[in-house]
Amino acid sequence: MRTTVKVGGFALGLAAVFTAALGLGHAVGPTRVTTAAHTAGNGGHDNSNGHTPGASAHLPAGLQVAQDGYRLTPLTATLAIGEPQPFRFQITGPDGTPVTRYTSSHDKDLHLIVVRRDLSGFQHVHPTLGPDGTWSIPLAVSAAGQYRAFADFQPAARPDGLTLGVDVAAPGDYRPAALPAPAATATVDGYTVTLDGALVPGNSSKLTLSVSKDGAPVTDLQPYLGAYGHLVALRDGDLAYLHVHPDGAPGDGRTPAGPQISFYAEVPSAGTYRLYLDFQHAGKVRTAAFTATAGTSAPQPPAPSPTAASPQLSPGHGADGHTHG
Repeated sequence: MRTTVKVGGFALGLAAVFTAALGLGHAVGPTRVTTAAHTAGNGGHDNSNGHTPGASAHLPAGLQVAQDGYRLTPLTATLAIGEPQPFRFQITGPDGTPVTRYTSSHDKDLHLIVVRRDLSGFQHVHPTLGPDGTWSIPLAVSAAGQYRAFADFQPAARPDGLTLGVDVAAPGDYRPAALPAPAATATVDGYTVTLDGALVPGNSSKLTLSVSKDGAPVTDLQPYLGAYGHLVALRDGDLAYLHVHPDGAPGDGRTPAGPQISFYAEVPSAGTYRLYLDFQHAGKVRTAAFTATAGTSAPQPPAPSPTAASPQLSPGHGADGHTHG
């Protein structure tokens, strides 16, 4: 899964605090959703060439529908409610043609994340690629609303991955759900998952999630997509996207199969995040979800005063002026 975070050293490296876009998940009362696919996924700056000058390097992943010439194009206008229907899309490259060759990450060429704008209805699925570059998967959501679809992938022509996002509607009466309060435990299908650790903007934060069932630690987690767990974090408001892989891997001789799964994540700003942990046990993949709050950014040491021996640096030189998203 790409826009992937390097194990044990995730460095998103964003120092700015971004203003959160007001998503539909914050609407008050039911709203009738009738729009088709919405492609202004980069906060309203959608240049025809797929690149917003000076913006891509400074935005967290998932906020743009296009980046570096690559574009996510939905071919299905709306999402089905209840009964799955084919959801189809393409990734087009800098030459304008659909991308047909990818570098696999965690056993898949592309990971598709679908979540409603109020951060409910999370799905992590894996569509099938056709010879013409069209991805397709039977997909349904449980309720009307505006959804964000994230394509997490690495084209074979690139040395690193991308995550592009686009809004797609499920038509009907949208009744937004309140974001659950921050909590250290979550339950799913009789499993209890406990979160230990705190998100600190500007720091690589260690998060440890422990899985138990009926009060007993689960020590036989099964590998899922090459790991014992996968963690996705979405920022409340604009749905800035982070996908974090765990520390260690099955079969490496040091990583136990539970109950603990550790991750290192760096969030781009203070704020509220929704965390989704996918784990597999007894042949089934389950998702535990948490709300977590990232506090103020870690304090930075003051910059040295310029001296005769240490002249004032011009902007962008002699300092880390590059950020990663």
